[in-house]
Amino acid sequence: MAGAAAVVGAVPSAPRTEGRDGLPGGPAGHFSVHPFIEANPKAVFIRRTKVAHKFDNERKLDEGLSLAREIFVPSDATGIPISHKIVLKPNVCSVTSKDRPTEDMWGTGTDPQFYEGMVMGLKEVGLKDFTFVEANNYHQWNVRGFVDINERHGIKMNECERRVRNFDEGYQMNWTKVPDPVVYTHVPHYTPVNDKDSWMLNIAKWKAHGMCLTQSVKNEQGLVVKPYVRFCPGWNMVTGAPDFMQPNVHAKVEERVNKYFDNHRKLGYARYDSPARLGPMHQEIWAHKTCDNQQTLKTGLSMIEGIYGRDGNGFQIGNDYMANMVMFSKDKFRLDLVGLWLGGHEPGNINLYRIAKERGLSDTFNPWEVPIYEWVDGEAMPRKLTDFERTPLITYYLQNKGEPEYHLVDEPFDYDKVKV
Repeated sequence: MAGAAAVVGAVPSAPRTEGRDGLPGGPAGHFSVHPFIEANPKAVFIRRTKVAHKFDNERKLDEGLSLAREIFVPSDATGIPISHKIVLKPNVCSVTSKDRPTEDMWGTGTDPQFYEGMVMGLKEVGLKDFTFVEANNYHQWNVRGFVDINERHGIKMNECERRVRNFDEGYQMNWTKVPDPVVYTHVPHYTPVNDKDSWMLNIAKWKAHGMCLTQSVKNEQGLVVKPYVRFCPGWNMVTGAPDFMQPNVHAKVEERVNKYFDNHRKLGYARYDSPARLGPMHQEIWAHKTCDNQQTLKTGLSMIEGIYGRDGNGFQIGNDYMANMVMFSKDKFRLDLVGLWLGGHEPGNINLYRIAKERGLSDTFNPWEVPIYEWVDGEAMPRKLTDFERTPLITYYLQNKGEPEYHLVDEPFDYDKVKV
């Protein structure tokens, strides 16, 4: 292949051994993400999977393990020490329903077998210190077997609940100052998130939610200690947040949020007159809390597991659809743009991604500006976004008047005209 955009290829892997006592990485015990991925941090990579159905457990595990073996490689001394604490952040919003079998709810979170395969691949480069982190739904973590997987592989799990005094004591949490806050001035995360000797793998699920599609940026909301993790309830968890949280809420939060909100309405962005329960102001506050949180985090690699996607509300309402792909990138915001478009939505209509650019966290909200590669057997092949089939994932995000409750957010958006 000719030209810089066509540089592809895998770095040959060293021979591997199975199990916890795998190879100690490269020189001085290091590993890294594949050099081509590291050299193209603004690109999004898509791996097509070959899974017959969502309960083809052996194949799902193999897909995770095979991909991990290709993208996590022994490295020289400039890589990540294998002594680092590895933070694992799948989406574990497992839910059950009295009206539907558990199997119908399977797509509410990251596939457990794919997750286990990824862990097995990480262990093969010599990593040993893993912590699974999730703020929500502790009582249902094992609906799809995550606790069993974590115990089998020696993966630590955080405790979700904290007492009020724990926030002053910093009990098993790391506080980080937000450099340019709108809502939160400081954010608490479960340890070892933001430890100096930690590295994070984000494995989100490709599914619909009240915030359109949940994906990789929202998945990291679940790193935030409860009740700070409650980004969605609007002013009730800002000006109405518990007294012990108020010192970490921006003193001019109402002024700042309302200024952004009024400007966005004046600019004529879509759905700012929506009558939805999670209405425009809820979405505005959620987006700003999300941007505050993203300023405090550094993620090693982000993924969206889309072996099967899900529409609906992210919980009891919705159905699963085989899509057979996994998306990944160093850039979470660009990754989500691609996921939105492939899910049938127009990213320019989603508040978060415009606001992220406005606040300097992303350099684009236009999916057509994102370089796309298909990841095939350890090699990156240049592709166009339209080379991949779209799977419409309807959502209840900011329903327009007269629109079905569950819909696509697919209004045309002129990216050349609208500059943020």
